[in-house]
Amino acid sequence: MPEQEPDPPRKDADPDPDPGRDRLRGALTRPSRRQAVVAVLLAVLGFAVVVQVRDTQTNDTYSGLRESELIQVLDGLTGTAERARREVERLESRRDELRDESTRRSAALDEAEQRVRTLNIIAGLVPVTGPGLRVTITESTTRVSVGSLLDTVQELRTAGAEAMEMNDSIRLGADSSFEDAIGGIELDGQLLEPPYVLEVIGDTANLRTALTFSSGPVETLQTLDGATVRIEDLEQVEITSVREPGRPDYAEFSAGQ
Repeated sequence: MPEQEPDPPRKDADPDPDPGRDRLRGALTRPSRRQAVVAVLLAVLGFAVVVQVRDTQTNDTYSGLRESELIQVLDGLTGTAERARREVERLESRRDELRDESTRRSAALDEAEQRVRTLNIIAGLVPVTGPGLRVTITESTTRVSVGSLLDTVQELRTAGAEAMEMNDSIRLGADSSFEDAIGGIELDGQLLEPPYVLEVIGDTANLRTALTFSSGPVETLQTLDGATVRIEDLEQVEITSVREPGRPDYAEFSAGQ
């Protein structure tokens, strides 16, 4: 029997891999959570170092300058501050000037408005109210003369009457005129019938004195015209009638006024 040839030798299996090398490869290709945290911390630390270096470089801007150069820089800053201070003072001074000018302008405007109001009252262009008198003149057997009424009005004006109204209908002005008329008296072209009621605004004591002095308006009306005169002091006189503004025929504003 032929001899059986021995089996050929088997090739040995691959040797076992190096476990240390595998762990290193795994660590590099699959970083753990701890390694990721360490990497982030290192990145933050590096950024902080860069910022600190730049800040140090910025703060060292003047560190390399000589003393004379630093003095020049300081002088420049001082000059800039001085110019700014002078500009602030100039602006504050201008502000004060504008305030003063505004105050003066406001005062002048108030004065002008007050003068306009006063002139309107004197001219009889606006309704007015104030303390004063009511004078009632009642005829008896004879008629009241135009002259007696005109004297009464003139005396009241001289005593400081600021506004006057006849029979609740006609406002007296500087150019008012009285004329005889049938059934009464015409005042500024309008017929007034007796009794004549004259309402006056002003200082009541002065107005009463202007009417009652010896040989004054009241005595004249009573003795010459036979009229009855009654004078009432009033705390409040209401004058509602107004005059139409007139246009002067000859007078003009003077140049420069």
